[in-house]
Amino acid sequence: MTDAPKRTPLYDLHVELGGKMVDFAGWEMPVQYPMGIMGEHNHTRTKAGLFDVSHMGQVILRGEGAAEKLETLVPSAMTTLKEGKARYTFFTNPDGGIMDDLIVANAGDYLFLVVNASMRHQDIPHMADNLDGIEVTEIFDRALVAVQGPAAENVVGDLCPAARDMTFMQTMVADINGVECRISRLGYTGEDGFEISIPEDKAIEICRAFLAHEDCEPVGLGARDSLRLESGLCLYGNDIDNSTSPVEASLTWAMQKRRREEGGFPGADRIQRDLAEGAAKKLVGIRPTGRAPARAGVEVQDLDGNTIGSITSGGFGPTVGAPVAMGYVATKHSEPGQKINLIIRGKAQPAEIAALPFVAQNYKR
Repeated sequence: MTDAPKRTPLYDLHVELGGKMVDFAGWEMPVQYPMGIMGEHNHTRTKAGLFDVSHMGQVILRGEGAAEKLETLVPSAMTTLKEGKARYTFFTNPDGGIMDDLIVANAGDYLFLVVNASMRHQDIPHMADNLDGIEVTEIFDRALVAVQGPAAENVVGDLCPAARDMTFMQTMVADINGVECRISRLGYTGEDGFEISIPEDKAIEICRAFLAHEDCEPVGLGARDSLRLESGLCLYGNDIDNSTSPVEASLTWAMQKRRREEGGFPGADRIQRDLAEGAAKKLVGIRPTGRAPARAGVEVQDLDGNTIGSITSGGFGPTVGAPVAMGYVATKHSEPGQKINLIIRGKAQPAEIAALPFVAQNYKR
């Protein structure tokens, strides 16, 4: 007997707003609302969308030397992360693969982490077992929501003026409608926006206040996926996993120079070898020539019929107005503009390698 899916603090609001609920990573989440995935996607790109991301794991690390100790598990610089700033990173395994990707914020006297919903059962014990003397606390009494899109600054700023002055990857504690929240200027759509950690008993009230803004509409998991795909953002379990190295996944930018050179994290040998010699495969954008989307698992061939890789994420890109995909191909085939074939239902369909992202990222730097 499987456990019934859990519900976020916003469940009743989703139902009231007509959300179509599905089981996602063990949580009942809205895949779309009456506006539909295409409408929600376009609304986020042009105005602002409200996303429930409360299924993600929120974790606090407290203790002497937390940042130094975290550096033994991740290949990013944590000791130089300034107070009030956040950084994207990933846990690596001894083979140099990615165990999960996460956001780490320096909250002053502690580190605040957000990990993927499906990997929290792995990540929290991993930290508890390996961060000696550090208190690892998962927070269960807070919702997490994202407001994303060009109007996000007005939606959040009207209720919390200090949010307007924040820049990309900044984080702070501030009041929204008299409720103390953690606000971070980041997200997963390629647009400007915020992720906001809210006490669970105030979550619906604050989300109603956001939705009262004429530019803000609720958005489900369907559009969240098409938005991140167009923006070239990796989804754990699809585009990155235990077998892919950060170099293969084009995530070298997330490993600061000092960490790339000194190592001292799991799998450093393989990652440093990939950096020095180049990885055998590379994550690329792929543009099918026709109208049929190419989904995860589709084989990629060169024009001579040799298998050179496979698609990891794919679908229709509403902003692009055409199918878009991401996948791994042999490095010699990774240059944008190269012609390839996708094997869809046994037939070769023309496509070409494309630069990522498919749409410009609009973060407030």
